[in-house]
Amino acid sequence: MGSPLVDRGSVDADITDPDSFVSSVPHAAFQRLRDVDPVSWWSEHDGGKGFWAITRYDDLLHVSRNVETFSSAKGITLEEMDDDDFEARRNMLEYDPPQHTRYRRLVSKPFSRREVYAYENGIRALARVVVEEALADGTRFDFVERIAKQLPMRMLGRLLGVPDTDGDWLVERGDALLGNFDPEFTDHPVGLTDTDQFKSIPFRSPAALDLYRYAERQAEQRRTNPTDDVVSDILAPTIDGDRLTELEFKNFFVLLVSAGNDTTRYTMAAGMKALIERPDQLAELRDSVLAGETALIESAVEEILRWGTVTMHFRRTATTDVTLHDRQIKRGDKVVMWFVSADFDERQFPDPYRFDIHRTPNEHVAFGRMSPHLCLGAQLARMELKVLFEELLPRISDARFDGPVERLRSNFISGIKRLPVAVTPA
Repeated sequence: MGSPLVDRGSVDADITDPDSFVSSVPHAAFQRLRDVDPVSWWSEHDGGKGFWAITRYDDLLHVSRNVETFSSAKGITLEEMDDDDFEARRNMLEYDPPQHTRYRRLVSKPFSRREVYAYENGIRALARVVVEEALADGTRFDFVERIAKQLPMRMLGRLLGVPDTDGDWLVERGDALLGNFDPEFTDHPVGLTDTDQFKSIPFRSPAALDLYRYAERQAEQRRTNPTDDVVSDILAPTIDGDRLTELEFKNFFVLLVSAGNDTTRYTMAAGMKALIERPDQLAELRDSVLAGETALIESAVEEILRWGTVTMHFRRTATTDVTLHDRQIKRGDKVVMWFVSADFDERQFPDPYRFDIHRTPNEHVAFGRMSPHLCLGAQLARMELKVLFEELLPRISDARFDGPVERLRSNFISGIKRLPVAVTPA
């Protein structure tokens, strides 16, 4: 199969620096760490106290599962905040069991496998409209703006029960949160401007305050007039009377708008880029979809998820002194799991720098595999990816790049901001 060389970046890249990820993920640096220093110490240049980088697949699973020793309760990003600020913006991912288990139980129903499969016809109808709109306007367009952004955004609106006219604004606010290292997405990029004035605002961003206020209005409307949407579902009490607090709801809403939209968009873009670079695999997948087969598109989705690994890391905090690979991790140390490294670990994935839609097994960690914090929206994201390519590929006979690909400035989110393409309609 066609496998162009992958830009692996510099072997000496600084993984703490968002600029190291602008041209590509620095895979060469992560490979060096996996081989010679799999639990490495990194100082932070922005005043942070430093962290341990976990770069091998098996070590990451160990840290991710062992919640008693490696806790989420101090935060999942590298950012360090005082207790009051942290409590104000703490979301579901920043709790350990049993608190996390209770929170997850209150919000998980709309994201179950059964519920997600009930959405399939709606997702497919949206995908068809998005693809046909893009192709109707011409054969040259930005895949991110016209397709990868549009489908998750419109799906998010349906799930939340909010007007389509609010979609662009919600996505813009989500971009400002997850893209907070990139000056294109926020007026207050981390590491480039002084954000001290926002210390009293959750996420240290005015975008979060905007979303809090929007969530409050949505909650007020649903309490008065419940509807058939995710907001109404997660506001409703359980059989035993338990329900989200007002602050829990607002923080979960922010999580849905940011993580639930951006990560799917960037995964779609990563998948399209990989297929354009490998015309033989694009053609094979297209033929399989046209034949009505499902096995290949399903394995392709898993490979796109591994290849893209959009959320590149999550942090834990050591609750006790512990030794890992002869490294002495102290109680209170930040321990960072680099998913983007684990998903290219040669110990787990043969020939990991080869994109292969036939790859099996493919036990990637893009969703936090076998962790109590397994991504709540994993099934929905898989469904959106599958349906999008099932609707797109039969409508084009080929695709190629039509300009420079631009990546997000971030060492947290691996994202393609612009993907200019030229396609030949089928």
